[in-house]
Amino acid sequence: MKSTLLQLISEGRTLVSDGAWGTFLQAKGLQVGECPELWNINHPEAVLDIAQGYIDAGADTIETNSFGGNRFKLEGFGLENQVYEINRKAAEISRQAAGDDKYVLGSIGPTGKMLIMGDITEEELYDAFKEQAIALYEGGADALVIETMTAIDEATIAVRAARENTPCEVICTMTFDHLVTGEYRTMMGVSPTEMVTELKTAGAHIVGANCSNGIEGMISITEEIRLVDKDIPVLIHANAGLPILQGVCTVFPESPEIMASFAPRLAKAGANIIGGCCGTTPEHIHKLVEVLK
Repeated sequence: MKSTLLQLISEGRTLVSDGAWGTFLQAKGLQVGECPELWNINHPEAVLDIAQGYIDAGADTIETNSFGGNRFKLEGFGLENQVYEINRKAAEISRQAAGDDKYVLGSIGPTGKMLIMGDITEEELYDAFKEQAIALYEGGADALVIETMTAIDEATIAVRAARENTPCEVICTMTFDHLVTGEYRTMMGVSPTEMVTELKTAGAHIVGANCSNGIEGMISITEEIRLVDKDIPVLIHANAGLPILQGVCTVFPESPEIMASFAPRLAKAGANIIGGCCGTTPEHIHKLVEVLK
């Protein structure tokens, strides 16, 4: 039987995850205003090619093309009745690329709704995350990664829905901005320290951060996590540097070599799974594999 992520980490392994998805879908023809997750149904070969590219680069884990696959996001495209089909297919595609040995992380992003504003009830949030989590698990996901969260209430509800309705290991990452004070906070004011406490209570097996920061900034976030918890596994998906606007294009400036040069320090700070977010490519992941393996 294949080891779980927690078992591999307990053996001292540093795992490498995948990189960006959205930019590759755009390169393959995804248009502005088009639903990325519908490509699982209409263009599965293109989605498989992205997943396979990261597996071929040496990634231990591969995510699914399901970040915006909850009913509220899909409702904007008139696809709210296809939640199960879209998410299950997303997991099946990544499972095909991963084979039996690599790990599929079912991607679950925020709903865009805010409890604090009265946009939605806790029950509605829970049901939406439950629906998505079950579909990803039944499509072949080994674990579920709830990512790019900014509100701790939404994050904890998502974790509970995943834990209580699937046997998957559950990862949750939040996205932190670097304030002028030197601190890191989410858009909703959550610190890495607060995140760890709340997500552990909710039942997360693995916590961490993704997006908003290059890999150097993620070192400080990981160190703060380790100040309050030296044991919980940590996943970090860093951008390829901070975005720069060049004309009408957004560019992420860190080369694979630059990103990889910080990876040993990130691992030493306490990150157990390291991968990429915006701007990263299979070349970035290949370099991470080279320095971490």
